[in-house]
Amino acid sequence: MATIIGIWIAAGLTLFIYSFLYKDNHFYKFAEHLYVGITAGYWLIYTWAYTIQPMLLDPIIKNKEFILIIPAFFGIIMLTRWFPSISWLSRWSIAFTVGIGAGLGVTGSIQGFILPQLRSTILPITGFDFATFNNLLIIFGVITTLVYFYFSKEHRGVLGQGAKIGMTFIMIAFGASFGYTVMARISLLIGRIYFLMFDWLGTIF
Repeated sequence: MATIIGIWIAAGLTLFIYSFLYKDNHFYKFAEHLYVGITAGYWLIYTWAYTIQPMLLDPIIKNKEFILIIPAFFGIIMLTRWFPSISWLSRWSIAFTVGIGAGLGVTGSIQGFILPQLRSTILPITGFDFATFNNLLIIFGVITTLVYFYFSKEHRGVLGQGAKIGMTFIMIAFGASFGYTVMARISLLIGRIYFLMFDWLGTIF
């Protein structure tokens, strides 16, 4: 019985969300607000159970790691943004967070994007097979794409032709990324339709 009720609720909320395809209505707003509220409540409980309690309260209470009071203090004063008279205190936490985020972002970009891309570009071009042609195409695409972003000189002549080719590679990459996004959304749509037709109505066998 609980499973049946859950299926009907899920099906009803799915139809409420898809009703926005017709026009904005109260059913859609109800499902939207319910989704946002449940998500906020879930992340509140998740943050307490998996972050605050095990990483802050338990170490301080059980292991006497009082050094954690310092990050707890910075976390608390960030909430002073809600009180205009003392909202300036939150700047300390924000500055600290932005500084750490910038440092981690630079390091993460170098190690996670730049170096892997460099390693993926340094490819062997020996022989006359498809792999060599593919490697040459990747190297040529990377070089022309970098030429497109070289703005210290006007894009004319050979430099301009290389920039146009680089723009073509960029458009192909954007198209592939957009196509992947569309495929992901279509997969979600197919999953919802399958749920409605099979789990709810039972018309697909």
